[in-house]
Amino acid sequence: MKELQKYTIPISSLEDKSYEFDFESGDAFFEAMDQELIQSGSFKTHLVLTKSSSMIHLNFHIQGTVGLICDRSLDPFDEPIDIEEQLFLKFSDRVEELTDEIELILWETQQINIARYLFDFIVLSLPMKKLHPRFRQEENDEDEEQEGKVVYRSDAPGPDDETPEPPVDPRWEALRKLNNN
Repeated sequence: MKELQKYTIPISSLEDKSYEFDFESGDAFFEAMDQELIQSGSFKTHLVLTKSSSMIHLNFHIQGTVGLICDRSLDPFDEPIDIEEQLFLKFSDRVEELTDEIELILWETQQINIARYLFDFIVLSLPMKKLHPRFRQEENDEDEEQEGKVVYRSDAPGPDDETPEPPVDPRWEALRKLNNN
């Protein structure tokens, strides 16, 4: 938990203006977050905090790499990250998350810890399918092979797509005549 204390910013002593903070993080950050998704990593965060009388605006720029495990081969690999996010912390009488970018905090809040925000931004930037870079080329080749092929078509054929209708079985034709009477 001591590792996460360096991400604490005392906001009660800050004047209403902009401040810049830089953080460097490594494997200890991901170990302290007590999770199993990211094995290792290192990243730098540049934070611009703008405080006003009613809210705090946070602009994050996170760059680095995180260690992941390939879903296909179970080999470890480094995934580059470059994230720009913003967050608004509005002062209020209650604590609540209004949207992904807006949270309410209490008026008497003395400090904020941005470690959870950093971790959330990093996790949300990761690809759903974690593939080692050597497999990504194969995936791209398969996608290119699919280009130009119609796999599924939901629209009715147009005038250019008309195919000659197969001849109707005379038994069905006789039944249609009965139905039309």
